[in-house]
Amino acid sequence: MNDLEKWVKTLSNLIEKPMYELIHGNLQQSLPIRGSDSEARYRNCTYLEFVGRTLCGLAPAIEIGYSEKLGFSVSDLHKALGELCDEKSSSFLNFSKGTQPLVDSAFLALAFIRAPNKLWAEMPDDIKFNVIKALKSSRKIKPHFNNWLLFSGVIEAFFFSIGEDFDAMRVDYALRQHEQWYLGDGVYGDGALYRSDYYNSFVILPLLLQITSSFKGLNKDWDVLGAKILQRAKRYAVQQERMIGPDGTFPPIGRSICYRGAAFHLLAQLALMGELPSSLKPGQVRDALWAVIEKTLVGQANYDENGWLHIGLNGLQPNLGEDYISTGSLYLTSVIFLPLGLPHDSDFWKAPPQPWTQRKLWWFAESLDADRAL
Repeated sequence: MNDLEKWVKTLSNLIEKPMYELIHGNLQQSLPIRGSDSEARYRNCTYLEFVGRTLCGLAPAIEIGYSEKLGFSVSDLHKALGELCDEKSSSFLNFSKGTQPLVDSAFLALAFIRAPNKLWAEMPDDIKFNVIKALKSSRKIKPHFNNWLLFSGVIEAFFFSIGEDFDAMRVDYALRQHEQWYLGDGVYGDGALYRSDYYNSFVILPLLLQITSSFKGLNKDWDVLGAKILQRAKRYAVQQERMIGPDGTFPPIGRSICYRGAAFHLLAQLALMGELPSSLKPGQVRDALWAVIEKTLVGQANYDENGWLHIGLNGLQPNLGEDYISTGSLYLTSVIFLPLGLPHDSDFWKAPPQPWTQRKLWWFAESLDADRAL
């Protein structure tokens, strides 16, 4: 089995049971409600969490034509989304009540941006109408004064990409405020203060890249910021690659560690974009990301008896889950699979295996150049 096949097989194992239930209209009945807070809180938002987070990671693989290998058809997925986004349907999801739906409306919008043909252009018009209406309803939610500003921004980026009216102020505010929160060496604060966690990769840099890319050429000021953001993202990607231990482990620091491989969202996204920094070779990034995937997602201990992810980083570790963590939110880990959107003959898949930085240093005692700040 080659590397590409291993990635596809592991992603299929991650989503097989959940996507089956989604496609067959049983998501609300089958998704287990787990977490340290009240069941009612999770039941109000965890289903949209699962849908948005799973699809934003799956989207590039769907766009390149892997849906059948992953166990579903795009047309069946469209029908399921039609039910979930139709306010007249008993399966209608919550897009506007409380605050959490803003986050996962944005991840769903990001999925459509990442698969503009298969997920969006091929969708029947009546379903598109309901999706747009549902996503627009999330505008009533006031974002928190932190990375959440970017969720509002990426929804507007999606509207712009499909020719819908968009709110430029939400975009401009998110970009300019994050410029105020830039701390140096590729790192942003999540709000005014620095937090030692993976949110620069979970959300901040990937969404900043997507927003500025989606609007490229429309606004000179945004383009200037976009160039800075890409440079910073490349520097942060270098740091990310160096965080991956020789065995695929990484420091379990900060909030939301149960998102597992999503800690490397940015590194996966830059690989998909073909924008890896020159010091990171495709083969070493592929092998490093696979080591993380293998450590956090391969093995039945990571799943319950029905195939749903456990709360944890390595198996069942419920105490690692904060009060906002539930089963649906765990599927943000799917974003580590973004490189599946690359052609099978791309350098990422064809490059020979190559040890990543920590393997070079610890296993082979190579003398590497010192790391340097931006």
